[in-house]
Amino acid sequence: MENATPVGNSYVSGTAAARVHESPTSAVSWAAVIAGAVIASAVSFMLLAGGTGLGFVSMSPWSGEGASAATLGIGAIVWMIATHIISFGIGGYIAGRLRTKWVGVHTDETYFRDTAHGFLVWALSAVVSAILIGSALISAAAGTARAGAAIAAGTGTAAAAAAGQALPGGQGGMPTDYVADLLLRAEQPNPAGEPGAARAEVGRIVAASLAKGEMSAEDRTYVARVVAAQTGVDQPTAERRVDEVINRARQAAEQAKQTAREAADTARKAAAAFALWAFASMLIGAFVASWMATVGGKGRDDIV
Repeated sequence: MENATPVGNSYVSGTAAARVHESPTSAVSWAAVIAGAVIASAVSFMLLAGGTGLGFVSMSPWSGEGASAATLGIGAIVWMIATHIISFGIGGYIAGRLRTKWVGVHTDETYFRDTAHGFLVWALSAVVSAILIGSALISAAAGTARAGAAIAAGTGTAAAAAAGQALPGGQGGMPTDYVADLLLRAEQPNPAGEPGAARAEVGRIVAASLAKGEMSAEDRTYVARVVAAQTGVDQPTAERRVDEVINRARQAAEQAKQTAREAADTARKAAAAFALWAFASMLIGAFVASWMATVGGKGRDDIV
């Protein structure tokens, strides 16, 4: 009989013979995969704890001492990659050694199954880590929300300030103190008035002007009058002083904004670089786990 295989006292076709010899159990040894993933996670946690300790030892609050930020960043990346190589290498190897020995399986199929076992070790460990990290982030967010609700419930002045921000005028509204200054503003400031009150009023006007981006002509004239009344200079000199101070304050505010933008951009680049290196380290970990599983499986099959 063509393409027939003897089974017992009869012959069957090639397809039927393949079905007869097909294993009724799955080719995945989940016990070995779970054991490898647990060991990989434990070793990874141990190495991360050690790396964190070394990082704190390398840092110093004193100027000129300790490692620089660039050195710490490079060291963290190198340690992260080494952690993935070591932990997933051990986990994949153990999964390969612990898996059930397959009999009558082609060498290529055995190699593929061992590779799959190592990849499953990496995938299971990554999924568990993602779940744990996600749970921690959710807990932290919930705690922050509860703390914010408690602060908001115990602060009554915040509602009044928010109501003042809703008043029309300028960009984003005007604070209530500034509105009160407008209502109580005199045509001619009293030179004998309290300096502290005049200083506070001028400060509120300047703050509101910087928030709007410019000082109105009425505010500029009034502030110059207050400066002239408190310092004894003439009106033109006071106006020039007001213009100079406002310009310097505006430049300082712009510089602060620029510094904040640069800091945010630096943080963005650092986060992007860390994410890419984390992706690379996880990719390396998947490869090492798959490869070491084949090494472990070969060692298991070589035992007679």
